[in-house]
Amino acid sequence: MQKKIARLRRAKSTRAHIRELGVPRLSVLRTGQHLYAQLFNADGSKVLAAASTTQAEVREGLKNGKNTEAAAKVGRAIAEKAKAAGIDTVAFDRSGYRYHGRIKALADAAREGGLQF
Repeated sequence: MQKKIARLRRAKSTRAHIRELGVPRLSVLRTGQHLYAQLFNADGSKVLAAASTTQAEVREGLKNGKNTEAAAKVGRAIAEKAKAAGIDTVAFDRSGYRYHGRIKALADAAREGGLQF
């Protein structure tokens, strides 16, 4: 339980800083089986785009939803949806997770898709 509390403390601090920037926020949620990414507007009141490994178009051709290949596919999907919504600059909210593995793969794929962090 202590590990989760520390992660949430880091996430809260990061979100406070992002709120001051006033740019859309790309938030990531990592579970044991899946990976979710949501794009919120600057004040956090509305979801502008979302992608996850539970969606059929992302899940196509994947062995499972919990590896870096799946994370990269989610990153590309969220970048496409953000571009369609007219958003090109975002703040990356890693939700207190280490910038490593699946989180890094998602961020790199989103950058390749045209998003700027």
